[in-house]
Amino acid sequence: MISKAATFKQSIKKGALIMPGAFNAISAMLIEKCGFKAVYMSGAGISNSAGLPDTGILTRDEFVRQAGYIANAVNIPVIADVDTGFGGSSEVKKTVEAFEKIGVAGIQIEDQKPAAKRCGHVSGKEIISAKAMAEKIEAAYDARKNKDFLIIARTDARSVKGLDHAIKRTKIYRDAGADVIFPEALETKGEFKEFARRVNALRCFNAERSEQSIGAPLMANMTEFGKTPYITVKEFEAMGYAIVLFPMTAFRIGMKAMEDALSELKNKGTQKGLLKKMQTRQELYKLIKYEPEKCI
Repeated sequence: MISKAATFKQSIKKGALIMPGAFNAISAMLIEKCGFKAVYMSGAGISNSAGLPDTGILTRDEFVRQAGYIANAVNIPVIADVDTGFGGSSEVKKTVEAFEKIGVAGIQIEDQKPAAKRCGHVSGKEIISAKAMAEKIEAAYDARKNKDFLIIARTDARSVKGLDHAIKRTKIYRDAGADVIFPEALETKGEFKEFARRVNALRCFNAERSEQSIGAPLMANMTEFGKTPYITVKEFEAMGYAIVLFPMTAFRIGMKAMEDALSELKNKGTQKGLLKKMQTRQELYKLIKYEPEKCI
């Protein structure tokens, strides 16, 4: 039986894959219900759902627990954001072992300094050395048991040291064993285009250590209210991006809808005017595959 990781690898060869972000199991189930082929477990979504900023406060165990709920709730592949990997190389090995064990198809790890970890689209980020990040990637590569388990390397270097430096890091990360490259917080469509063009002109060493064109699948983050302008999936695909994330779209829509509903409830003292905007009891039960009459 083909693994979810292998399924994911096949999917990104067929055109740009849209990956909405999930912040819990039920949101992942909705993503699957709506026909998407993969789920992204958003680190920001998990942290914000706990009432915390996206600054690396939650532990690996807390992330693993949520990732397990999500992976068990859906039949499509799940990619988990693991922030900075929860430590150095030895901790990254433990991270890969834990996330692979609970059934996700891969992890995304970033090159920010853990102590200064920030959302990729806010100021104040700091990055570790390219060598230190490469060591983390190598540790992840060595730790995985399934060769199809994806290691996605995110670089936040554009916001700290500029586009040229981010592109230089790409070769180092690819040489270290990264399967997918994720340039975070590029600021124009032209930058995305240049990044893809220059990255795919680089040379690297593949897993067998033979030289080849870097040919790295690229991931883009199409988040809202950030540094990146609004670019469509078709435009990203035309530029050479294999995966497009929408990590917080469902979270933000849901939070605004809940806030509006709660305001109306407070002002009117009844939810009757909100019923048409609600998921019904029957729709919820169908989504979670619950049949009360069979439980009697």
